Amino acid sequence: MTENPQISAVLEYVEARERELGEQAGQLRTRIGELTARLGELDAESENLRITRKTLLSIPAPVPADETLRPDVPDHPAYQQTLTALTEAGRPMRARDLCEALDLPILPKNTEGIRCKLKRLVTRGILTEPEPGLFTQPRT
Repeated sequence: MTENPQISAVLEYVEARERELGEQAGQLRTRIGELTARLGELDAESENLRITRKTLLSIPAPVPADETLRPDVPDHPAYQQTLTALTEAGRPMRARDLCEALDLPILPKNTEGIRCKLKRLVTRGILTEPEPGLFTQPRT
């Protein structure tokens, strides 16, 4: 080293500071390694949760065994009356037969209205039409 005491003091300070910075850098590198590992764990857990959510959303809701699937019947009373008359008859019926069962005059507007309702119920899966114009409840 040098014989100049001022330079020796500065060099000692520089060496001490280098060691201090080296130790701090080493601690930070260790901490970065720990944080990188923890970040990897969090990313893996997050991915597992994303897959779990996706899986759960793809599972259809269970249907209770004692409850049969029943399509939604329109709330209007005319549909309820039509279904009741068809159930009470216990046989397939035509629109004209239902008009009679509901005590409606046999007029084209009434039979067409009933036929339209029956077709709507067929579309919703509540009734079936085994042959054109003949309506019945599906067999269960």
